[in-house]
Amino acid sequence: MLPYLARRIANYAILLVIATVMAYFLAATQLNPLGLYDLSNTKLNWDGIYATLTSYNINPHDPVMGRFKIWITGVLGHWDWGKTPQGQSVNAEVSRRIWVSVRLVFLGSFIGMLLGTALGAWTAVRQYSFWDRFFTVLSLIIISTPVMVLALFLKLGAIEANHALGGQYFEFVGEGSGFAGRAQHLLLPTISMSLGGIASYSRYQRNLMLDTLGADYVRTARAKGLIKRKAITRHALRTALIPMGTYFAFALAGLFTGAAITETVFSWHGLGEYSIKSISTMDINGTVAVTAFGALMTLIGAFLSDILVAIIDPRVRVS
Repeated sequence: MLPYLARRIANYAILLVIATVMAYFLAATQLNPLGLYDLSNTKLNWDGIYATLTSYNINPHDPVMGRFKIWITGVLGHWDWGKTPQGQSVNAEVSRRIWVSVRLVFLGSFIGMLLGTALGAWTAVRQYSFWDRFFTVLSLIIISTPVMVLALFLKLGAIEANHALGGQYFEFVGEGSGFAGRAQHLLLPTISMSLGGIASYSRYQRNLMLDTLGADYVRTARAKGLIKRKAITRHALRTALIPMGTYFAFALAGLFTGAAITETVFSWHGLGEYSIKSISTMDINGTVAVTAFGALMTLIGAFLSDILVAIIDPRVRVS
């Protein structure tokens, strides 16, 4: 098993380097920090602007290979991912926003995984029943609804509820302060993220369960006298969870990379929002840092998936 995992780590390390380098050259050649200034304004101190951008290593007039050499030296030598066009540290911005995203995304993802898997297994056992059809239609409606639209509907519903109840019971802008305030502000974005997760996970789990419920080993277990509940939980559900384990591993990577749309709608200043902001503000170093971090989290998810597969499937350990 260890040689298998070692090979996977080596492959992922190479992929991470390639993705990061490609992201730098793409951002350095396509994002122009000079676009933040009025190019037609002759009263601006352009020499000073050029000097400032050069000191931040983001001046598009400087050779890109020279800028890359300075940037990669800073990353490898001091773990310094550079500065934004406003002179802020990219390291500080990313490290602060990571935990904002974790606070927002963790509950939504966990609830979506848990309830979605349970709902999918429950409806599969009751195939073609009223509740199976009901949750199938409801899940498809949620999946077909863009996240932004769903979040806006929740905000409108919260406004109407606050008005009807005569108080500010639902908060949906910003992160809040204190435990109670943060919990209050977390409610709506958590529901927004959970609904999508429950709908998608339940569809996957239902289909996987339907495949295993009719398998020969489940029928054999029932023929040997195992009661239906134990045959489902010990054999059908356990086997159906194997592909879901891979799905869960990749979903965990999203905990740290944030949810750009949800963060933007609910004004949570996390890493997802920063990924959009860095591009719109011509932040070369910020864009590369977010891309590299997202690639790292995705590859960690892939590695966790490899571990789960190696544990579950003995054939993989000797390959």
